[in-house]
Amino acid sequence: MIKSTDFTGGDRTAPLDRPLTIAVLGAGARGAAYAELAARRPREAKVVAVAEPQERIRTAVAARHGIEADLCFDDWRALLHRPRLADAAIIALQDAEHMEAAVALADLGYHLLLEKPMATSEEDCERIAESAHRNGTALSVTHVMRYTPYTVALKDVLSEGAIGDIVSMEHLEPIGYYHFAHSFVRGSWRREDASTFLLMSKSCHDLDWISYVVGQPVSRVASFGSRSHFRLEAAPEGSTDRCVTCPVESECAYSAKRVYLSGLRNGGTKQYFTKVMSGGELTEEAVATALAEGPYGRCVYRSDNDVVDHQVVSLEFEGGATASFTLAAFTPLENRHTKIFGTRGQLTGDGRYIQVYDFLTERTTVIDTSRDGSSAAEGHAGGDEALFHAFIDALHGGRPELIASGIEASLDSHRIVFAAERARRTGQVVQLDRTPFEARRKHMTIRRSTTQGKPSP
Repeated sequence: MIKSTDFTGGDRTAPLDRPLTIAVLGAGARGAAYAELAARRPREAKVVAVAEPQERIRTAVAARHGIEADLCFDDWRALLHRPRLADAAIIALQDAEHMEAAVALADLGYHLLLEKPMATSEEDCERIAESAHRNGTALSVTHVMRYTPYTVALKDVLSEGAIGDIVSMEHLEPIGYYHFAHSFVRGSWRREDASTFLLMSKSCHDLDWISYVVGQPVSRVASFGSRSHFRLEAAPEGSTDRCVTCPVESECAYSAKRVYLSGLRNGGTKQYFTKVMSGGELTEEAVATALAEGPYGRCVYRSDNDVVDHQVVSLEFEGGATASFTLAAFTPLENRHTKIFGTRGQLTGDGRYIQVYDFLTERTTVIDTSRDGSSAAEGHAGGDEALFHAFIDALHGGRPELIASGIEASLDSHRIVFAAERARRTGQVVQLDRTPFEARRKHMTIRRSTTQGKPSP
């Protein structure tokens, strides 16, 4: 049984007989979504504390979940000066804050649901892993793609030998042109110094998923990519620094006015992005103010962005299988596409439908993995809900095997991402170190002891 910890600090090796208590650090889109999932299971989980700098959002979350005033914080670091307030914490902060929060909370005895990416450097990811092992922390990284009904079905098909042995794979993440402009040109993930590089911030999901599906360690990595379009040299003649003042705005595919006003007036997928840019207020006045004054109204060619807008990654696995991954900004907003080539057949998938072509019978079998007919883009195709429920059931019911994105698997896949970025920057093929984690952990402890001049805790 996993060791869960009750509110008074004692260890439990049996299922809890009360709701698992949860603190939410960062109540934006992701944190609030997980809190809402907890509210659907009041017998197993209860949100009892929130840390969120935006007062309006913090107040709304507190009211929704009945959180007491003295357990609402405008800075997550305030929790570090209090006795442990809950069994578990959801870390949905900015990427650069993940390491500090995860290590500190693990040291205080919290179990952790950690938003991806784990951290913005390989060393910080290892610090999180070391602290989780040191404290006996149950830690799940939100690699939601592992948990979707689509992935479960795909893994079952492969394990049954439907296409034989995997020889190679190609996988595409079509980010979507207006999603990319929103998040990675105008938004919070536009700069590496404020967040991290694009492959980590957007596609660590995908490299984790590829390695999970192939089921073998990655041995070598190569990668290429650049910021090809969203730069001043590509700006249309006559354009200005803001879409609301630009005389050629109506001819620009990346017009902020078009995207956000459409989201406001017509709903749909674009409404999510409009809600983010307007601070959660879906009104004409709030959107107009944000377009005129905020970062989301800037010309995509005159922002301060520096992340790449396209990248390819080539992977070689132990045993000889290969995979290619492509991320691209210049696509419609649609789901990922995958082809897996085996010795007996080919599997093609799009996040909902799985098509299996059998070389012997020359027939194609189609599997619809949607449980309710929804698209694969909604709630990460059920991955958000499945991941959260697995985390709750693992802690509340003492079933650690339900966490498919635990610390060691997630650390390994993050190391693949860091290796790919090193390959892109250096133009070299990077060989991955396959030293077992426990051996690396001993090295980390020695390194920290030497650096700090005192033994590690």
